[in-house]
Order: sequence, then C-alpha cells, then structure tokens
Amino acid sequence: MLLQLQNTILEMVARGDPLQATIDRLCREVELLVPDIICSVLTVDQAGLLHPLSSPSLPDHYSSALDGVEIGPSRGSCGTAAYRREPVAVVDVETDPLWADYKNLILPLGLVACWSTPICSGHGRVLGTFAFYYRERRGPSPFEQEIVTTCVHLCVIALDRHERVSERHRLAYTDALTGLGNRANFNSTALQLSSDRCSSWGLLLVDIDNLKVVNDSFGHEAGDDLIRCIGGRIGAIASTDRAFRLGGDEFAVIVQAQQGTPDIDGMADEILAVLKEPAECGGYAIVPKATIGGAVVAADDCGIETVRQNADFALYHAKETNRGKYIGYAPRFRTAMMRRVRAVRDVSAALNDHRIEAYYQPIVRLDTKDIVGVEALCRMRSENGDIIPAAEFYEATSDIHVASELTQHMLATVSQDVRRWLDMGIPFQHVGVNVSSADFYSGHLDEQITRAFQHADVSLEHLVLEVTETVYLGKRDHVVASEIKSLRSKGLQVALDDFGTGYASLTHLLTVPADHIKIDKSFVDQLVRGHASAAIIEGLVSITRKLGIKVVAEGIETPEQAALLKELGCDFGQGYLFARPVDHAVMTDLFLREVRASAPRSRHDESPLQPAANMSSSGEEKLDPPYGKAGIRPARPLVARAARSI
Repeated sequence: MLLQLQNTILEMVARGDPLQATIDRLCREVELLVPDIICSVLTVDQAGLLHPLSSPSLPDHYSSALDGVEIGPSRGSCGTAAYRREPVAVVDVETDPLWADYKNLILPLGLVACWSTPICSGHGRVLGTFAFYYRERRGPSPFEQEIVTTCVHLCVIALDRHERVSERHRLAYTDALTGLGNRANFNSTALQLSSDRCSSWGLLLVDIDNLKVVNDSFGHEAGDDLIRCIGGRIGAIASTDRAFRLGGDEFAVIVQAQQGTPDIDGMADEILAVLKEPAECGGYAIVPKATIGGAVVAADDCGIETVRQNADFALYHAKETNRGKYIGYAPRFRTAMMRRVRAVRDVSAALNDHRIEAYYQPIVRLDTKDIVGVEALCRMRSENGDIIPAAEFYEATSDIHVASELTQHMLATVSQDVRRWLDMGIPFQHVGVNVSSADFYSGHLDEQITRAFQHADVSLEHLVLEVTETVYLGKRDHVVASEIKSLRSKGLQVALDDFGTGYASLTHLLTVPADHIKIDKSFVDQLVRGHASAAIIEGLVSITRKLGIKVVAEGIETPEQAALLKELGCDFGQGYLFARPVDHAVMTDLFLREVRASAPRSRHDESPLQPAANMSSSGEEKLDPPYGKAGIRPARPLVARAARSI
C-alpha cells in the first residue's frame, strides 16, 4: 500500500503537477489508509511563519487561523515541531501547555490529540510540518510512524521541486537589479488583464532621463544605483506586483481600478513627486529624473498591444515636448507617430534605391554678391522622379538608424562633390553639415565625418558643422557639446543654425563654441525699417562681430531685405533672391560662371571670393582673412550648410 502511495505521488511530482494538488492527493490517500486520523501539511517560510498547504478534512476557518503564525516553543504541535526540528506528539490537547493558545480552535472539531513531524530539506532547513490529528487521546502507532516517514520523504521531494521551479520562475520573471518584475512578467500580467473584458486598467511608461549622463559622468555603478533607487521608489508607490522594469532605463506601471477609470494621472504625479528627492548613487548625490507617458484601456479594445502602443506614443511626445513631465495619450499622437513611421519607411527605401541627392544653395556676400559658400540640402527623389525637400521627410531623422545612414550617405556625396570642385580649380571655400540630435547620440558622428572627408581627400577645414539651437541647447547634457568639442579640434567650424527660434540667448554665446550664427528666415521675413527684427539683427551683428562670430542671414527674398541687412552690418546672406537650391551640375556651372566673371580681377592673384582688407582708411572693420584668399586649398572662408537642411 505504501509503495503504491509512493509511486502515485512521485508520478505527480515527475509530471510537474501543482504542489497543492500533489499534497492534497497525498493527504487523502493517507486518510484512506488510516480512516480515524485527519492529515495536515503546513509550510514554513524564510521568516519562520506557518502557512497552510493541505488539510482537505479540516474546515477553512481553522486553517486560516494558523496562517502567519510564527513557529516557537509553544505553538501547538506543528509550530513547536518546526521550532525544535523534531517530532512533537501531544496526546491531550486540552491539558498540554503547548496548545494553551490554540486548543479553543481544535477541540470544537472533536479532535483531542495531534502528532506533528518537521519536514526538513537535505540542508537541514525546515520546509514544513506533516501532522496527524486524532479523535481520541493517543499517540502514533508503529504503522502510522511508517506512513509518516514515507510521507515526509515524499513531501521533501515535492517541496524541493516546487522551490526549484519557483526559483527558476522568479529568475525568469524578476529583474535582477531592482527586484521588480521584468519584461516577461509584464507581458504575462498584461495578457491576463487583456483577457479580462471587465477589467479597467491603464499603463504608465517611465523613462529615466539622466541615466546616460550618470553612467558617463560617475560610472556604471552609480548608474545601477540610480536604476535601483528609481525601481524601489516606483515599487513603493505602485506595489511591486504592478511595477516592472522593462529593461535599460524604462519602467512600466499597471494601474487598476475597481470601478470607473483608473487614475493614471494621479499615479504619474506621485511617481514624479517621489523622484524629486536626491539619491546616493556611487557616492554621489543625484536627483533622479524621468519622463512618463500613459494610456488607459479603451472600452472597445482592451488589448495590451494597443494600450502599450498608445502609452509609447505619449511617452515619445512627452520626451520631445515636455521632458521630465507626464503626458497622457491623445489620438493626435498616433497620427504624428504614423507620419514618422511613413517617413522612416520612405527614406529607408530611398537610401536603398540611391534616391537621396545633395542640392546646393549659394551663400553670397551682400555687398558684391560674390558666392562665398554653399549650403547643401538633402533631397529625396520619388519613384516617379519628383524632387522632395527635406522638410517633408524630416521626421525620419528622429530614428537613430535612419539618421545615421542618411548622414553617412550625404557626407560621402558632399565630400566627393567638394573634391571634384577643388580638382577643377574652383576656389571652393566651406561646406557645412547640418546634423540632427540622433546623429550625436548615435556615437558615430565623429567617425562618419572623418572617414567621409578623408576618403575624398578633402580637409575638414572646408567643413562647417551646423547645429540647431534645439539640438545644441535643448537636451542640456554634455553629449552634444563634447562631440562638437572633439570635432572642432580637428579643424572644422561650427555654426549655430536657426538662431532665434529655439533656446536663443545671448548668454549662450559666452559658453557655446560657435564660429557662425545663421539668423532664421522668420526674422528676415519681418524685416522692415523700424521693425523690432531690424533692431534685433543690428544688435546681434554688433555683438557677434566683437566676439569674432560671423553672421549669415537666411531666407532673403527681396532686394529691400538684402539692402537693409547690409545696412545693419550683416555681411552674408542666402535665399531665393540670389539662387534656389540646385544639383551638383548646375552648382558647378554657377561656380565656373563666377570664376569667368571675376577673371579681370585676378591680376592681383586674388580669387573672386577675396574680401576687402580688414580695415578701411576710416577704421571701419572689413572681412578678415578666413573669408578671403581663395585658391585650390583656401584657408578658412565662409560657412555653408551641407548634408541635410532640416
């Protein structure tokens, strides 16, 4: 009989049946073997607390009363056996002091004696207790002792396997760094919620803003401390079974509601509030920073994919427009994201089909109208031959991979075009590269620029890197500034593009390394005598000239604008008034026409791009040499913008 019992339980363990079902079967089989006893199995957790596992013949209220009882020297038969690590037989519950606090629970059930045996692992740790309850005052018989010996052994096997399976599950579903659920745990939990049509829930995605800065500045140990800190604070607010670390710097929080709409806004506010307190990370006091996007399950679509995507859209929008804050999902975010996805797809296809081209727009001296540089503009040729300007596919550059490929392609194209112009004897000066924030954060920009220009055998002194105010100043971390510093050390110059439309401040001119400033077209459009734009431009030109920074006005379309800009002291400009963007062949013709037109002035061995002397006889400042002597290898003349105009 015992052999059959043993085989039955071992087969269930080998099959991987649930622990509860396996021990229930064990207890019932034992009660069939010894009809006058009641069998019970309790487990003991790491804290030394008892928890009912199986007692199929005992009422629920009795088992519940034992849940959470601490083992000790006088905790009934089971609590005492686990504490002593030896069997405890109580033949009279009513009079035995071990049962003084618990006899009122068991005597009304007609049970008057109890014999309990500890269940210990191979390492000696108490896993639980196996107990017989009697309806008469007695201890165990020899046959019952034999049964218990077999059952305890079977319980050790079942409990040990359950612990190993649970540990594997814990490792598979728990983030090792924070102790929160991991991505697999999140997916499993969210799937259960999605299958419950009556469930009302929402999702928050939390993205750490300053993890890379912390890693780069203080080391990855500090970064890990920051992740642990944020995970702990989020878990304390949201409860650990509803907070997850999805990986890297991203967390997720599931917010449920018993009725009505889940308050994801309130939860987001609480999370942002607890993150404001500084944390010690790697020995440094660091204030955690995070951006949050959220979405609530829709009545007609409770699928996790939809909710997750909507929360993603909200997070992306928050990072673009309101970093460090919370934004809830709005349908317009999906439209914007779909537009971005289409742009990424179209640009990727154009790159594969070699339909990305460089167009060039001249930059001229406003006094002589001589060409002193070019701005190269990215164009995409559609499958039917139409030329599409960069503004129509700009959103594709928010994808770091597409941005990197686009930049690499344009750098190669532009540097080769410059090489051809130099080989033709054209006194070419500067061509600049306008790059996006994704280019800087890819980590390959320095290598891309250097490789492209070295391959074409073109000095980086012919290149000006144009960076918009938003890219340069918007992130307010050191990544962009460090990359620019490294590139400037190799000889290229930097232009602050679209000046006045982003984070413009004259104080930035004291700290931001910029060789050129490009006044945005929005200022030029409003330029009339007496208008505020005129005063701003005049003041800017005066200040930058004293700082040694050159100024180029963009978007000049009328002779009146050009004349007023020249009068205000602006030396250089570009716009439709002088030329529209053209391809390499047409730009080459413009250069050659300029060379032929200026040939009579070559008796002084000076190029048509040479400016006047530094100072006039009246002491008025003129253009300095970086915009002057031109030849096959000119020195450091004016800026142009290349790669992409965005």
